[in-house]
Amino acid sequence: MAILMRLLGFGAIAYLAVLTVLFVFQSRLIYPAPQTQSALPKGFEEVVIATGDGLHLRSFYRAAVTGQPTLVYFHGNSGTLAGAKVATEPFAEAGVGLLLLEYRGYAGHGGEPGEEGFYRDGDAALAWLQRQGVAADLTIIRGNSLGTGVAAEMALRHQPAALILTAPFASLPDVAADKLPLFPVRLLMRDTFDNAAKLPKLSMPILIQHGTADQVVPFEQGLAVSRTNPAIEFQRYERSGHGLAFERVSGEARVQWVRGLGLGS
Repeated sequence: MAILMRLLGFGAIAYLAVLTVLFVFQSRLIYPAPQTQSALPKGFEEVVIATGDGLHLRSFYRAAVTGQPTLVYFHGNSGTLAGAKVATEPFAEAGVGLLLLEYRGYAGHGGEPGEEGFYRDGDAALAWLQRQGVAADLTIIRGNSLGTGVAAEMALRHQPAALILTAPFASLPDVAADKLPLFPVRLLMRDTFDNAAKLPKLSMPILIQHGTADQVVPFEQGLAVSRTNPAIEFQRYERSGHGLAFERVSGEARVQWVRGLGLGS
């Protein structure tokens, strides 16, 4: 009995130690924040987005062909601007404008990654685009994975013409709870990115795409959030994983969906 009690005590100490690590270092665990700077792609110009708290974010911009809308892209957790360029190529080919935003704490930028900080970055990007003369009724917001949390909040704040989400989650704690069922992560997490609460409040057309083989954000979460608002069109991709945003077939479907909205001339 004494040995059993001792083992239980060691187990409890180890469990509490893991909880402490998860809570104290959650920002580092949640945001891998690649530090490599992406090379400027052909056809883009490098722009600097100044945030309200004094950061300057190196981002990429490609002006729209006359009469076409402009898409603001928020990449995923371990994403880069190089990856963002690949994920938006079908739109570039269609003449749609692109603003590929880099986050604070990523690619050598200052600032700490996090929900409120990313919202500041998004607000700054939308304000910058507006100063270029791109109105809200010609602006599309798109997010991939973690970026869907930023995109949903930006759609709520800025009311764009349309919203596109690839591999969205119900909330960040929901994803964490799926990965760490033995720990009370819902109580520990400071950042939530609560998509399920925000999407019902939106009135613009919304497209959601999700792969059935996604091992990072469960397909069931994307399906669930797609049912929160009748304005949402849901596209299911059999056997596609978490890289759906970079697949050509989903990219072409996004372009076709935007064309069907009749934005611009």
